[in-house]
Amino acid sequence: MTQQRCVVLGRVGAAYGIKGWFHLHPFADDPEGWLKMPTWWVSDKEPDAQGLAMWCAVSPESMRVHGDGLVVKLKGISDRNASEALRGFWIGAPLEVLPELDSNEFYWADLLGLNVVNSQGECLGRVDRLIETGANAVLIVIDATGEKPRERLIPFVDDIVHQVDKTAGQITVHWAADW
Repeated sequence: MTQQRCVVLGRVGAAYGIKGWFHLHPFADDPEGWLKMPTWWVSDKEPDAQGLAMWCAVSPESMRVHGDGLVVKLKGISDRNASEALRGFWIGAPLEVLPELDSNEFYWADLLGLNVVNSQGECLGRVDRLIETGANAVLIVIDATGEKPRERLIPFVDDIVHQVDKTAGQITVHWAADW
């Protein structure tokens, strides 16, 4: 195990079958593209907001669509007990080994720490972390300007997020300051 920063890609779900397969809950649009990476990293502890955790290298063997989800087989995991032991583990990879994205795509790690402003130019806070709800990702924005920090949950969807400018360190949203 190595302490390092990784982009969290997904989470291990329930075991599937008796030969070491498990369900994968991806936090990205193209998890099948992960098979191009010879090494994934897993952690039994939730990484901090920057992806820092104790990570262990694993090698993916196979992945396939099953129903409306994915199932995965790792090299060296050959039975149900071994795959059940991984349930809840986080899957990640260092940013430098991840595929390049299109200009309108982002890894969650790209969004952490960015300032969030609304269409009226009011600062709503900084992105502290993101969560996946099933329907969409949600920005957890912390506004620490008042006496007590305020947490805002802002859906990361096209109707609300107008622009992500990584160079300027800012996300512009259609969201009122009093929501």
